[in-house]
Amino acid sequence: MTAIKHALQRDIFTPNDERLLGIVNVCKAGKKKKNCFLCATVTTERPVQVKVVKVKKSDKGDFYKRQQTWELRDLTQVDAKDASKENPEFDLHFEKVYRWLASSTAEKNSFISCIWKLNQRYLRKKMEFVNVSAQLLEESVPSGESQSVAGGDEDALDDYQELSTREEQDIEGMMEMCEYAISNAEAFAEKLFKELQVLDGANIQSIMASEKQVNILMQLLDEALGEVDTIEGKLSSYEEMLQSVKEQMDQISQSNRLIQISNTNNGKLLDEIQFLVNYMDLSKGHIRALQDGDLTTPKGIEACINASEALLQCMNVALRPGHEKLLAVNQQLLLFTELRDTFARRLTNHLNNVFVHQGHDQSSTLSQHTTELTLPKHSPLHRDLLRYAKLMEWLKNTHREKYEGLSRTYVDYMSRLYEREIKDFFEVAKMKMAGTSKEAKGKFGLHGSSGKLTGSTSSLNKLTVQGSNSRRSQSSSLLDMGNMSASDLDVADRTKFDKIFEQVLSELEPLCLAEQDFISKFFKLQQHQTVMPPLAQPETEEPDGSTPSRIPPQAEHRHSMSSEKDLVRLMMNKIFQSIETELNSLIALGDKIDSFHSLYMLVKMSHHVWTAENVDPASFLSTTLGNVLVTVKRNFDKCISGQIRQMEEVKISKKSKVGILSFVTGFEEFAELAETIFRNAERRGDLDKAYVKLIRAVFTNVEKVASESQKTPRDVVMMENFHHIFSTLSRLKISCLEAERREAKHKYTDHRQSYVINSLGQPLEKLNHFFEGVETRVAQGVREEEVSYHLAFNKQELRKVIKEYPGKEVKKGLENLYKKVDKHLCEEESLLQVVWHSMQDEFIRQYKHFEDLIGRCYPGSGITMEFTIQDMLEYFSSIAQSH
Repeated sequence: MTAIKHALQRDIFTPNDERLLGIVNVCKAGKKKKNCFLCATVTTERPVQVKVVKVKKSDKGDFYKRQQTWELRDLTQVDAKDASKENPEFDLHFEKVYRWLASSTAEKNSFISCIWKLNQRYLRKKMEFVNVSAQLLEESVPSGESQSVAGGDEDALDDYQELSTREEQDIEGMMEMCEYAISNAEAFAEKLFKELQVLDGANIQSIMASEKQVNILMQLLDEALGEVDTIEGKLSSYEEMLQSVKEQMDQISQSNRLIQISNTNNGKLLDEIQFLVNYMDLSKGHIRALQDGDLTTPKGIEACINASEALLQCMNVALRPGHEKLLAVNQQLLLFTELRDTFARRLTNHLNNVFVHQGHDQSSTLSQHTTELTLPKHSPLHRDLLRYAKLMEWLKNTHREKYEGLSRTYVDYMSRLYEREIKDFFEVAKMKMAGTSKEAKGKFGLHGSSGKLTGSTSSLNKLTVQGSNSRRSQSSSLLDMGNMSASDLDVADRTKFDKIFEQVLSELEPLCLAEQDFISKFFKLQQHQTVMPPLAQPETEEPDGSTPSRIPPQAEHRHSMSSEKDLVRLMMNKIFQSIETELNSLIALGDKIDSFHSLYMLVKMSHHVWTAENVDPASFLSTTLGNVLVTVKRNFDKCISGQIRQMEEVKISKKSKVGILSFVTGFEEFAELAETIFRNAERRGDLDKAYVKLIRAVFTNVEKVASESQKTPRDVVMMENFHHIFSTLSRLKISCLEAERREAKHKYTDHRQSYVINSLGQPLEKLNHFFEGVETRVAQGVREEEVSYHLAFNKQELRKVIKEYPGKEVKKGLENLYKKVDKHLCEEESLLQVVWHSMQDEFIRQYKHFEDLIGRCYPGSGITMEFTIQDMLEYFSSIAQSH
């Protein structure tokens, strides 16, 4: 126990400036034995405080920790249970009774004695010791008043005393005199015993001899005892006087402590009152503004804004624990709730009236815009309403129901207003588009639904040369009417349509952007989600569930930013629900008037979509224009597919020459128009894909028509049309069709050469056959100089064939050839001279080839042609000049 006492003093009490004077190992009576120690301690600083401390061993290690502390002055009774028998149980009565079971009765008695001593020395408090033996308390009385309790306790514990230096020296000297002390301890002990007996006898004799001195000493002792009793009496009186002073000082100390506690409590109370006054007090001016403030003037609105913000701050104050139990706080919260509800109701009614009034005012001005292709501006309305933006934010944070009700009211009125405005606006646009078409019909005398311009289904409709279709026959006749061609009219109409469509988009775009910007600012739908005040409840779903702008509260807390953007988009969708329908209707009308309008619309719509996406990819305008762009792209694809289908359906006349096919010139016009429209356009890729589809269809159908042609040779049809295609692609420089341009050139060159070779076989037909036979013999292995020995190819046969082609006959044959080529070729392409020059080159090549064969197969024969190369050049030149 001593070791434990030292360990507790060192680890627990010394750091707290306390001394451990008594300890007992106990456990709670009647429960599982969980041992702990009860320690009696005093502080080392004055005033001394006496405590009883419960110390328990930690579960996590071998160290001890302080678990509970009681002031000894709070102890009212000590019950030892039984004074006559050994019983380790005892009770300590503090604010409640603690029942303990000591490890031994001795430890219990020692601890109770220590408590009695500490009370007598430091407290002098009336404390009951029940069932404690009087002997135990008497034994605890110190022999002298000056002896401290702590000193006596320490003397009792420290029985062992170390030897002094002199005692050690004496013992060592004695053991040196008796060398056998270590080897024979019994003899050494016997010798010491005998010497002790001798000393005792000497002492007795000395005492008996000095009896007189002893009597004198006893007398002196009696006198000293008398003096001691006198001193003790004085000390007792002094102690009684000091005890009253001590009690008074204790009372003063206790009073000071209570005064300090009272001051501390008063300070805290003052802080709480100041907190409530500073943060939960609303000025009378703010209250008047909330109850009766003018919501029509800027000054009144500003006062209401300031008052509402002050009210929201008061309502959002985080009350400390216990504030809600104060009557004044509850009354103030009730006042705030009433002010909030009153002002929310006033604000909602006023804004509802503003929405209705502004909606009627805007409707009355619609007639001013019925004949102009412009949309009314709503900036004055937005400017007036934005003054209430901060109040709407306040309403959003305090009264979600009224806030959403206002948003639904605004959406309902504005959707009806915008629906009328947009409908009238698109009616004007359609009238202007239809006016363009009617103007064209009037100039060219067309009537009825089928009598639209050639360009109304595209310039490629001019590919029809013959047929019973009324639209195709009208297109052919239109080309011959008036001073203005159908193509010129198409360009004028398309340009006008392009301007109308651009104006429509240019009017819609700022309207939508302005409205979306207003909704975001007015309804505060681009701010972070704010925390609802304690008195406001989140809105539940309306019974009718009719509003599309409602977002579940859970989604608002999880995705505040994205959900608010979705809410803006939903409000815009309802306000402008007719825009997409009207745009699709306008697009359908433009496509019906002229399918080439889809090119203009694709470019314009792509540009506006690109612009809108750069501003906000998820905005209503971007989404709506993107949806409409899909329709425009679909119409563009239908236009391309229609051109390809018309190419496949083309029929040619069996009685007239083919010339340049109508769909080839139609592709040229389409490419020229498209290049003009798509210059610097964002969706160039769509046009490039359409180009590839169209050019492949042109190539395929040119070959098909050439194969079906009966009047015009296939090579001529291929040569002329591919030359036209090559010229068109070279002039327009379309990068995606570079491979097709080279292919067109290659086809043109190949078919021109084929046509020239086939045509030149006729003027010198017999001569061609003769030399073909010569080449055949050489190819079969006959030596060139031996060919002339064959009967069919001897010199006489050669001279006979050559005589059949004198210069006059050759010139005559070339003239006939020229006339035939002129009959085959068309005037539009102007290829006659090119082909004639190619024939001249080919004729000269054949001439040189014939002469080379004569020189190699008939050497030394002196056989030559009846005409020279110079003669041929003169023949070709004179024929060309004469025609």
